[in-house]
Amino acid sequence: MKINYDAATDSLYIHLSDRASVDSDEIANGVVLDYDAAGALVGIDIQHASHQADLAKLSVNCLPLTQLDAA
Repeated sequence: MKINYDAATDSLYIHLSDRASVDSDEIANGVVLDYDAAGALVGIDIQHASHQADLAKLSVNCLPLTQLDAA
């Protein structure tokens, strides 16, 4: 899983998988779910992210992490 933020567009994308997105569904204003060819959720796109979340803070709780990378 990867989380990317683009300050120029104020969008936050959560990559749940490396599989390609072939379909999308806007479930709320500015929140889009991306699906692969099998219909599995592969990503979440949040527009105007700085207005929807505190981007200065990230908490990770109880994830079975084997690797944590910071860019």
